[in-house]
Amino acid sequence: MQDTILMERDGAIIRVILNRPSSHNALTPQMILALRERFDDLGQDDSVRVVILTGRGRSFCAGADLGSMRDAADFTYEENVADGEAIFDLMMAVNGCPKPVIARINGAAIGGGAGLVSCCDISVAVSGSIFAFSETRLGIVPAVISPFVIAKIGAGFARELFLTGERFTAEWAQRIGLVQHVVPDETALDELLQDRFEQLLQAAPGAQAAVKTLIATLARRPEHELRAYTSELIARRRASEEGREGMSAFLEKRKPWWHQ
Repeated sequence: MQDTILMERDGAIIRVILNRPSSHNALTPQMILALRERFDDLGQDDSVRVVILTGRGRSFCAGADLGSMRDAADFTYEENVADGEAIFDLMMAVNGCPKPVIARINGAAIGGGAGLVSCCDISVAVSGSIFAFSETRLGIVPAVISPFVIAKIGAGFARELFLTGERFTAEWAQRIGLVQHVVPDETALDELLQDRFEQLLQAAPGAQAAVKTLIATLARRPEHELRAYTSELIARRRASEEGREGMSAFLEKRKPWWHQ
């Protein structure tokens, strides 16, 4: 049986590869569970510094598998709730991974595939990649991915794209903030990824994890709590091993231990 989730390692960098190219890497329930477990494990692995999420073949991820969607038509209400919760848990695992996560978008990212993109910290797409939140065209809604998408692109853009379900280009995805970088081909894609790796590996891993928690927390907490939260966070980071090492390295004009 084909392994639908592959992992490749290059030093501290891990590639997580969706491996159903003949089905445009559409997500089955088994893939959703396996992918969530991979991200949970990678988040706890201190030897991992950067995670790349990509798809094999011509597509990044076409969203839900068509066969699984047919099966869902016969699910009970409770079974459909559980299915939705599994998708949400996957998005949370990617979004909440303490490591920097890069989406390497080599083709179409539709529905849940576009949801995965919204959960990544840095997204790099080949020009010609197509995106869509196509659920309304199927009579459903992008419910469980919506918190992550709206956090990335804002309610204004989400309103139009959720309501129409239309396809849009990588260039438009960049304009609305779903992706940060668009390049002409896969050669340029991997060259830009190499640059992103080099920049990410110069930062302290503990500080990067703290930054991801900081950004998520600022989006949730009321404004009156932010003064204490942010002041306490900077105090903890200054007193941390990384904080002391970073300042010492700067003053001594040397590289800190995490600089690779």
